[in-house]
Amino acid sequence: HIRREKASSNICTAQALLANMAAMYAVYHGPQGVRAIADRIHRCTQVLASAVTSAGHTVENASYFDTLRVHVGDAAAVHARAEARQINLRRIDPATVGVTLDETVGREDLAALFEVFGADPAGLDALAAAAAPTVAESPAVPSALVRQSAILTHPVFNRYHSETEMLRYITQLQNKDLSLANAMIPLGSCTMKLNATTELIPITWPEFSNIHPFAPKEQAQGYAHMISDLEHDLAAITGMDATTVQPNSGAQGEYAGLRAIRAYQASQGQAHRNVCLVPESAHGTNPASAVMAGLKVVIVKCDSKGNLDLSDLEAKAAKHADALSAVMITYPSTFGVFEDGVVRAIEIVHAHGGQVYMDGANMNAQVGLTSPGHMGADV
Repeated sequence: HIRREKASSNICTAQALLANMAAMYAVYHGPQGVRAIADRIHRCTQVLASAVTSAGHTVENASYFDTLRVHVGDAAAVHARAEARQINLRRIDPATVGVTLDETVGREDLAALFEVFGADPAGLDALAAAAAPTVAESPAVPSALVRQSAILTHPVFNRYHSETEMLRYITQLQNKDLSLANAMIPLGSCTMKLNATTELIPITWPEFSNIHPFAPKEQAQGYAHMISDLEHDLAAITGMDATTVQPNSGAQGEYAGLRAIRAYQASQGQAHRNVCLVPESAHGTNPASAVMAGLKVVIVKCDSKGNLDLSDLEAKAAKHADALSAVMITYPSTFGVFEDGVVRAIEIVHAHGGQVYMDGANMNAQVGLTSPGHMGADV
């Protein structure tokens, strides 16, 4: 954001939130908790490795932490037994399966996996007692790979290990932030939006959150239906012919949109077009995404009221007409302004051979009034 056209990445809020979640996981558990989780995962994996071996199968990877590659002979039969117990195993080849454990695996899951591989669940306790208690002591982890240095040494990772302490710490951080709960926010774009509680609650439901990214298609038909509905709804709202929900953040959407424009231009024999016009009012990821898409950024001025300077836009569009690829417009702008000249700006860029990328950061403010498609935007 800060480096704008000098940036070497275009990470934005939606990606930073995932990093924050991972960080808070580490804050809550601390170094001892994280090590305990890792030790338990590995101990369960040792138990499973011993069980499948005792059942006559071969664990092909002698070294492992949480993942086993098992030669079973008849993989189809193993997969059938697994699916009957609502377990998915990795399909490697007709004779080999893969299985990975994590911190959610419990005793019942291990017992079910024993049955899948033809081992006796009655032997689980004995195998657990024989397993190495820690990763550092396990023969399955080469000593050269065992970390010797301390982890998570900063005080913040060693203070907040109860629910009350964690709640107070997060609230303390929250109170340092200026949000819609406190006041109007001077910067628009991402911060102009509000994620309502009614939107946030459903993502905690297991029906939404428990699907595995590699789950077979036949197990994800509900997701496919929901995503298809969303794509059609977004196309209607934006006035576009089609939509994709593949980009996982606003910045990734910018990058995907610019790459789509460049691919279209290449298909028209115009791959040389490599100039992107970006208003100085634009969100910082706009110029960063343009650079990552291989475009040369040319900044367009704004007037004293935050409106796009149409004279400067026209002059620069004309100057770079032979190489003009696109303009990036946020509407309403990052300053929160519904610019009267937005349609004229789109016409200027089209007249000089460029495409128009309209940033969806402030789409909430457009809905019901207009749409990018209605105004003439291309992406």
